[in-house]
Amino acid sequence: MKTPILFPAIDLKAGECVRLKLGDMDQATVYNTDPGAQAKAFEDQGFEYLHVVDLDGAFAGEAVNGGAVEAILSATSNPVQLGGGIRTLDHIENWLSKGLARVILGTIAVRNPDLVREACQKFPNQVAVGIDAKGGKVAVEGWAETSELTVIDMAARFEDAGVAAIIYTDIDRDGVLAGINWQSTLELARSTSIPVIASGGLASMEDIQRMTDKDAHILEGAISGRALYDGRIDPSSALSLLRGE
Repeated sequence: MKTPILFPAIDLKAGECVRLKLGDMDQATVYNTDPGAQAKAFEDQGFEYLHVVDLDGAFAGEAVNGGAVEAILSATSNPVQLGGGIRTLDHIENWLSKGLARVILGTIAVRNPDLVREACQKFPNQVAVGIDAKGGKVAVEGWAETSELTVIDMAARFEDAGVAAIIYTDIDRDGVLAGINWQSTLELARSTSIPVIASGGLASMEDIQRMTDKDAHILEGAISGRALYDGRIDPSSALSLLRGE
C-alpha cells in the first residue's frame, strides 16, 4: 500500500498566505506574509509535497500572484502543484518551465475539456483537474458560479485523457474545519480510475486517522490548510500516522 500524501496548502491573496472561509474572498485570514518562508517551513516539518492556489488568479483568469509562486519555488525543493487562473496552454507551459511539478486546471476544465486533453498529451503526468463542488454540482470562476455538471460526470469526461490527479474540494466545508466529506470523496474515487486528492474541511487528527482506513486507501491523499496553521494537526504526528509508524 502506498503511503497517503498529506499536502500542506498555501493559498495566495495579494502576495500573502491566507485561508478563506467557504471560499469567500472577504473572509480571509492572513497566516504568513512571506510565502517562500512558509513553503520552507512546511519542508522543514517533513512534508514532501506542496499545494498552492493563486486565489486572485482564480477570479482574474490569469496569474496574479506569480511573484509569490516563484518565491515558493525558490524556497523549497519539494514538488509543487499550482491552481488558480491557469486557463491556456501558454499559461501551463510557462508555469511548468519555471519548475512546477504539476498544474491544476479548474474552470477551464469545465469550459474547455479539449484543452485539458491537449495539455495532458503535451505534458504527461503534469496536469491535474480541480473539481470544486457545491451541493454536488461543479463550481467555477473561483467558486463564484455553479454549473449544472455533477462531480462524477465531470470526472468521467477525463477518464481516458491522461489526467494525473483530481483535486476534489467540497466548498461547503472549505476553511470551516468541519471534517472532510468522506462519503462524496470516496464515492468519486470509486467512480474513476484517476487518482483523487481530498480537499476542503480537513479538521483534526481524526481525519488523518480516517485516511489510514482501508476504504480510504483508494485516495492519493488529502490537502490541509487551516488545521495546520491553527495547530489542530501536529505535522510530525500526522506524517508518522500516515506512514504507519
